[in-house]
Amino acid sequence: MGKFLVILLLVCCAVAGVSMYYLQVYAFYEEVPETGDYVRLTAIVSGTPEGLPYDRFEAIDSESSPIRYRACFTTDMGFDALSETYVIMDNPVPRVAPKWFECFDAEEVGGALENGAALAFMGEENVQYGIDRIVAIHEDGRGWVWHEINRCGEVVFDGNFAPEGCPPPPQGY
Repeated sequence: MGKFLVILLLVCCAVAGVSMYYLQVYAFYEEVPETGDYVRLTAIVSGTPEGLPYDRFEAIDSESSPIRYRACFTTDMGFDALSETYVIMDNPVPRVAPKWFECFDAEEVGGALENGAALAFMGEENVQYGIDRIVAIHEDGRGWVWHEINRCGEVVFDGNFAPEGCPPPPQGY
């Protein structure tokens, strides 16, 4: 009887482990259809997001978390035009995407940002309260998009009042 219980326990653990892996990596992601307005950068002059011409757009998102958004695209705009026109981000850290979403490699993007082969821009502040959309563009025209929790979100999501200079959080935060 003891061997049976041990085997049953091991089988249950294996099923639970495989289920958790599947739920984290595959289950909640959905492909985002391209609608023409997913790559936007915040202009230096106006402070508002403007559409960026792009091609070959691929994106995934999940309703289970606002920071699961990842996208890849290409653009013909050069670094000079981009850096003179749009708000550059300091020290962004790309979030890891599921391995099956092959166009987004966080290590590659992070390395390109560190060595200057790519620049990161503010895509849009507060896409959802406390969440900013970051856009990185490589000198060869490849681009990546991800979401980051901003300073307001970090404080409010921890259960504290919004710091000075932050918009008021929506009802329920």
